[in-house]
Amino acid sequence: QLQLVESGGGLVQPGGSLRLSCAASGSTLDSYHIGWFRQAPGKEREGISCISSSGSSTNYADSVKGRFTMSRDNAKNTVYLQMNSLKPEDTAVYYCAAASAWFTTPQRMCRARSGINYWGKGTLITVSS
Repeated sequence: QLQLVESGGGLVQPGGSLRLSCAASGSTLDSYHIGWFRQAPGKEREGISCISSSGSSTNYADSVKGRFTMSRDNAKNTVYLQMNSLKPEDTAVYYCAAASAWFTTPQRMCRARSGINYWGKGTLITVSS
């Protein structure tokens, strides 16, 4: 049973940076696509970045493209989200999720939450001065 734990959230000023980590246990990550999702108060959960199991392809939502960078280190069983130029509208709870690479693609995972088997509990990011 795969378990995902996010860390790195907190309060940051507009224009600042944070790096989130998603550490996995119970299984290795190398057969899973991994995604970062976020949910702001009163809004639906949205996929913001998903990376393939090999790390060879990554996609981003338009709202974060050019500001956020997702990466993975399968040897450490950890996935990262580097967030730069943060805006107040980035305030949300951020979740990582895993989907078996056999049954979906990173694009479908992000756009439709397709194939997601596991979720972390989330970490809160607040962007405010």
